[in-house]
Amino acid sequence: PAGRPVRALAVRVQLRDPAGADLGAVAAAQPVDPAFVARLAAVTGVAVTLLDVPAAAEPVGHPTETPGVREAVLAAARSLDGDQVTATSDGRYVRRVGPAPGQPLPLVLSVPGERPPGLYAALVGAVVLAALLAVAAAWRLARATTRPLVELAGAVDRVTDGDLTARVPVRSRDEIGRLAGAFNRMTRETGSYVAALTTSRDQLRGHLAVLGDTLASTHDLQRILRVILHSAIAATGARAGAVLLLDGDGVLVGRCVEGLGGTDPADPATLRVPVGTGVIGTVAATGEPLCGRCAPADAPTDGPPTGDPAGDPAGDPVGDPACDATGYPAGEPACETYVAVPFAAPGVTELGGRGPERPGHPPAFGDPDPPGSGALGVLVLYDRVGAAGFDEDDLVTLRTFAGHAAVAVENVRVHEEAQRLSLTDPLTGLWNYRYLRESIRREVERANRFGRMLSVLALDLDRFKHINDTWGHAAGDAVLVEFARRVRGEIREVDLAFRHGGEEFVVLLPETDARGATIVAERLGAVVRDQPVPVDGHGGKPVRVAVTVSIGIAVYPDHAATGQQVLDAADDALYAAKAAGRDGYRLARPPDPVPTEELPVVAVALSPPDGLPRAGAPDPAAAGQGGASSGPHPPRQSRGR
Repeated sequence: PAGRPVRALAVRVQLRDPAGADLGAVAAAQPVDPAFVARLAAVTGVAVTLLDVPAAAEPVGHPTETPGVREAVLAAARSLDGDQVTATSDGRYVRRVGPAPGQPLPLVLSVPGERPPGLYAALVGAVVLAALLAVAAAWRLARATTRPLVELAGAVDRVTDGDLTARVPVRSRDEIGRLAGAFNRMTRETGSYVAALTTSRDQLRGHLAVLGDTLASTHDLQRILRVILHSAIAATGARAGAVLLLDGDGVLVGRCVEGLGGTDPADPATLRVPVGTGVIGTVAATGEPLCGRCAPADAPTDGPPTGDPAGDPAGDPVGDPACDATGYPAGEPACETYVAVPFAAPGVTELGGRGPERPGHPPAFGDPDPPGSGALGVLVLYDRVGAAGFDEDDLVTLRTFAGHAAVAVENVRVHEEAQRLSLTDPLTGLWNYRYLRESIRREVERANRFGRMLSVLALDLDRFKHINDTWGHAAGDAVLVEFARRVRGEIREVDLAFRHGGEEFVVLLPETDARGATIVAERLGAVVRDQPVPVDGHGGKPVRVAVTVSIGIAVYPDHAATGQQVLDAADDALYAAKAAGRDGYRLARPPDPVPTEELPVVAVALSPPDGLPRAGAPDPAAAGQGGASSGPHPPRQSRGR
């Protein structure tokens, strides 16, 4: 109260929960005594004198001034009006601080004329430390109020693990109590939903036609298989299952798995079963579904388990060919019950129907399908939940799913085959010009991103028109097919070969510099030159035609900055190889630099530092024949003549 001395400082803090409701209050008090004033002076680094009565400069309470300067400081303070600063006769600075919001004490502060260094830094540090302590105290208080919510979250975790009978006691009527009641209602309703889902399993079979239409309208094979497997597990109540497709080597490879211990759903290909082995292999080999029970050889049985739907009493699991000596399916996950059905599309192996393919090249045409290509895959389920085993109804359901799976996989195969044909040349089997444009853009972006090099080879058969005119177009086609085969045999799996059009071809060599590209060019030239191509001549008489090839080489980023530019640079180098006498290769010229100012140039003959023949450079071996720089280029449509 005004006119009365301050004997203590007190503060009261109201506590609220995250929803804003009052939880209580915390109060703290600090007596204003000589010890407090002394600490205040020590922290602030100034001498502090507390006035008992705010309206007067005396009487004095709890001074920290020395007796020699106290009177001078109080005299200076009496001359001040409000929050002002003055100086005493001995050079001390005096400031009077009256009560104000946040500071209820009437104080007189004084410091010597020369303030010690670092005082302000100490003051700032003290303020920061006090703020950190306040934040820590507030955090601890908030933590204490949220602990009940953490306990409720633990109960939620237990329910998510499957314990729908779990309940949380409601001990209060506040927000946490209401939340606990809502949680209990949620678990009860979830239990009823589970019961409803169990009933709806029978209704799922009535929607298989709709599922089939959905599967037939998409070309995402992995998504199709996941939908089929998930729907089959839901319809039969199985614990786990898998879909396996037959590869070109006659091995069933997992394409989609769910709930199988020891098999990563992200890598289902680790599940591999040879045809004729175990439950899955037996189904694929015979084309007949299997439904039965397997158990370890030393496990007791309630009766003769069956190894097929007919319930053959001789189907003992130990003697069943679908099970090994342990009583479990050979090469498959351990299980108690199983049901497996095949799905087939005649004349199809996996997707391509052509066996294994070489990476970087389209599959070859005319490859025969391997034996047993009518079996496309197997759908298998394990361990029906809450039942003794799979029954005849489950087998009928699985057959329906398998039929949809066969149609869906066949649709994907046809779609991918059509897409592949749109990107390949029908005569040579190489990639076509459309795929060349996509590939050069992709490879240039990759080389630019990772700081690598990309070499481009432009190839053109020499005097190809003469072969057509002499031996006929059928012989020319045979030469093109054989040339494409030799190109595929000389490049790496990561390289890409294209038919640009007519007798023109392009080869992309990722991560290859000029020296490596010239090695490939020399090898391609030799394999074409050294082995004449056998063709059918006039009257069907076999003849051997000598063929040579001219090659232009360009390297990204040495010779161009974009995909189209590097193709053009390789094309120009090919012209130079043609002009230099054919049956050879030329390296593209580096792009001309953009001059910033005119500089005197001395004309001298310089050889390339790597010794490689370049477009536009004179060739001693071609003296008298003209070079790429001795005259105009040949017409683009007649350079193969």
